[in-house]
Amino acid sequence: MLDTPEAVFEALRENHDRPHGTQRTVTAEELVDAAEAFDKPDVLVTALHELMSAYEFTGEHRKSPVAFARVLKLWDASRDAFSDWEAHQVFWRFKWVTTSLLQVPEVPLAAVQGWIGQMRTRYQEAGHGMQPVAAMRYHVAVHTGAGIPDAYDLWATRPRTGLSDCEACETRHFAAHQVAAGDDAAALDTWRPVFDGDSSCAEEPQSSQARALLPLLRLGRLDEARSHHLTGYRRVRGKTGMKHEVGLHLEFCAHSRNEGRGLEILAENRPLFEGDGAPYDHLSFLTGVEVLLARLVADGHQDTAVAGPPGRTWTAAALLATVRADAERLAAAFDRRNGTTRVGDARRERLAARPLLDTALPLGLRTPAARPATPDAPVPAPAPTSRVIPDDFAELVAEARRLSAQGHPGDDALWARVAERADAEGYLHDDAVGPEDRLRAELAEQRAYALVVQEKAAESRAELDRAVELFERADMPWQALAARARGWGWLARQAAAHDTAEHAGPGGALPDDDAVRAGLDAALADARRLIADGVRAEAPGDPEPSECLPVRDFGPGPAAADEYLAVLYFRAFAGYEQACAELPEVSAEAHERFAAADAELRAEGARLGRPHQVGGARLLLADLAARGGDLDTAEAELRLALAEIEDSARPWRNTRTRGRLAQVLLAKEQPEEAVELLHRALADAVRHDDTDFPMAPSYMMLGHAALHSGDATGAVRHLSEAAARYDRDGDPEQAAEVRVQLADVLSGTGRHADAVAVLESVLSDEAASALDERVRAQARLDLARGLRGLEEYREAAEEFLRLADEVAGWEGPERAVHTLVASEAATALALAGRWDAAAVAYDRALASHAEAPNPMVVVNMTAEFARLVTAERGAEGLEAALGHLADADRVRAGVAPDDEDFPVWYARGSVHYRRARVLAEAERFEESLAEAERAVAAHEEGGPDGEEPRAEALRIAALVEGNGLGRTAAAVARLTAGAERCDHAGLPDAARILRTLREDLAAQRQG
Repeated sequence: MLDTPEAVFEALRENHDRPHGTQRTVTAEELVDAAEAFDKPDVLVTALHELMSAYEFTGEHRKSPVAFARVLKLWDASRDAFSDWEAHQVFWRFKWVTTSLLQVPEVPLAAVQGWIGQMRTRYQEAGHGMQPVAAMRYHVAVHTGAGIPDAYDLWATRPRTGLSDCEACETRHFAAHQVAAGDDAAALDTWRPVFDGDSSCAEEPQSSQARALLPLLRLGRLDEARSHHLTGYRRVRGKTGMKHEVGLHLEFCAHSRNEGRGLEILAENRPLFEGDGAPYDHLSFLTGVEVLLARLVADGHQDTAVAGPPGRTWTAAALLATVRADAERLAAAFDRRNGTTRVGDARRERLAARPLLDTALPLGLRTPAARPATPDAPVPAPAPTSRVIPDDFAELVAEARRLSAQGHPGDDALWARVAERADAEGYLHDDAVGPEDRLRAELAEQRAYALVVQEKAAESRAELDRAVELFERADMPWQALAARARGWGWLARQAAAHDTAEHAGPGGALPDDDAVRAGLDAALADARRLIADGVRAEAPGDPEPSECLPVRDFGPGPAAADEYLAVLYFRAFAGYEQACAELPEVSAEAHERFAAADAELRAEGARLGRPHQVGGARLLLADLAARGGDLDTAEAELRLALAEIEDSARPWRNTRTRGRLAQVLLAKEQPEEAVELLHRALADAVRHDDTDFPMAPSYMMLGHAALHSGDATGAVRHLSEAAARYDRDGDPEQAAEVRVQLADVLSGTGRHADAVAVLESVLSDEAASALDERVRAQARLDLARGLRGLEEYREAAEEFLRLADEVAGWEGPERAVHTLVASEAATALALAGRWDAAAVAYDRALASHAEAPNPMVVVNMTAEFARLVTAERGAEGLEAALGHLADADRVRAGVAPDDEDFPVWYARGSVHYRRARVLAEAERFEESLAEAERAVAAHEEGGPDGEEPRAEALRIAALVEGNGLGRTAAAVARLTAGAERCDHAGLPDAARILRTLREDLAAQRQG
């Protein structure tokens, strides 16, 4: 009931604590109406100030000048009704009204200028400086485009006053002026105090972060651009007073080729299409939307469903047409009002800009527009290649065969084009490419490999069997033999992975190891027979022997040598798979079989002048050694393999070898060389069109290598790239897990807001479902803690409560996780000021602890509650605070003495420390000092680990002793001894704090 002025004031206080939004604004309007019922100008003044604040921060600029006119009328009639703060706000809010009038095109420019004139007059009468007036004239000049240089000089050269914009906002305007002048680098230097956290306000740094996005992209400072988008967007998301900034984030998404992210932002901000309280900001928002949609339509996505104004469904093209018409109308209205083309020109300039990146900047976020491979497609579309693809079919096939003979990964794109043309309706075989059976066999081999990469074993086996049959029909026994050996090798891998019979293909159940060995031994026997008979592998149209690597003492020729070595390779490969299946303890028999096959491959590869096959054999040796934990042998073999393959003049074969060596070096804690190797491997994979190279896992490994080598920025960049590539590969679960790792890196380097943005993306409904239950729980715990660290306590509490529900069913030792989460949820609710809910959660945490003990987290919770109750209620909260600390004592007493996971000394010291502070707040200083001394003694039991908390407890003891009890000399002596002890313990910061306090107390004593 708002039937007294006191009730209205109380309601105003409650409304002031609400976040800005529709509810707060509507309530503020209702409270102004309620205040008018009393003959109390002070009530109405306060209500109008609250209403203006609500209008300002929700973008209701049409209404703000009307409310301020009422404030001015009260100011002139009842100045005594204004508090000192409200009197200051009268002059401060002249600036709000000026910017509000500029926002509305129906307000004549003369009226805006007249308002600034009135502002100048009132400032002069009150004795205020003119810098804020000059700032308003500059803003009008920027808006209209008329007289900017002179207006800037008049503003920038005047000294700041108590009514100047806060330093953070003023910095934003200075930097924006430099961006408009084309000096992005200078603008970013100007912005640095805001971005470094030295200067901030309610609008900063998020407003400046949005404005800096494109300058950062233009300068190639992509890591900073990513961070500003992650942290800045979270602070403007869904806020009607931040339409301009949301539009800039949309524009950034278009220019950084993150159109999918832009669509997500559009969906999250759908309500911003409505409301006309701030037309100029609305125009900026619409322009950002238009930039994004125009990019989508230009890329052929005009029929893509997008989020637009509520009430209907939209495609990109339909929304673009509507937004364009609305934006053009608004821009024209401003230009008519201003008598210039400034607003329209600025809009056209934004629309004319082209994307600043050719490929998407990885943001570390889930990519909603990622398109996974179509499940029914047996062969994925080839990746773009820089290689020239011949138009002539015979030349195309010849080039594909030439690259295949070299083992060059670039043959994939060529074979994909061959398949496209050979499988087209109406295809007529060209005899210039040789028998059609041969071509169909080669294409079947390509399909078999693509299918095995997709882990479609049965389909792959069927294609390989078809290839063998077709090669035999084409009278190409060597090629048929190599295909047979490849099939046995792949079967060995499937058997080692314990694939079921359904994956075995037409042959039924998977063969056992003996059958695989028998099949490969038979293939080797057939190869030796072909060698004895002198059967060559070259066919008409194949590359001449001079184009292949020479061979020594091999009658059938170079091509046959390659097929013979392929049989030996898959024989060694099968032995490797069978040995790996026995890890960690490989039987002597399996190891000897593999070693013999691998040694024969190395020997024959060396004899026939095929060093890449020798390198391949060493790679198998190294991998088995690494899997068995023998990292030194693995490293040695991999380095030899690298050297062998370099000698082969086939550098594309070393990409995987470098990647594997990097993995081994990372395990050996040699990250610097691992980083170098991975960079080289990734670059070579791109250079040689190796579309099968595991790019996403390699970027993930590179991220960890960079982190361990001290390059946290590089780690963020590479993990972001890995997540984006897993998205594109259609692996959302792995992408989400990488993002959890990315968030951990961001948190570990102090970028908590970035980490929260990433984790929010991971835990969106679609992405969270792909996560393992425990990975998801860890992500939600990290998110909740991150939100708490950002002082977003209500949101943190909600995440803790969700997590508590998710882990409620965990059993066994993991049940203690529920106790942890319940404790942290209770604390977050208390921090959010939701004391009733916090009390319920507190009791639930104690009950959970009784079932699944987690004593340290419960002790921490009770101590934190004691602190928060004292902060909230002061001395009146003493009994409640002491009650929480009594709970802590009971929890501590219930822990078994031999529980090694519970640091008794720390828990006891923490409770005594908190009790000392609570008692000091109630001015019970003797008791407080006794508790502080108990805390000091408890922490001494912790040895070196206890020195830092001991120093803090000693500091409180000295404060109580010196300030509370007046025993300054004793406090000074205590601090002197404590500082010396910190010096010996290697705690210089703690020693400095104690000495500073000692000097302060000594000065008080002398005074």
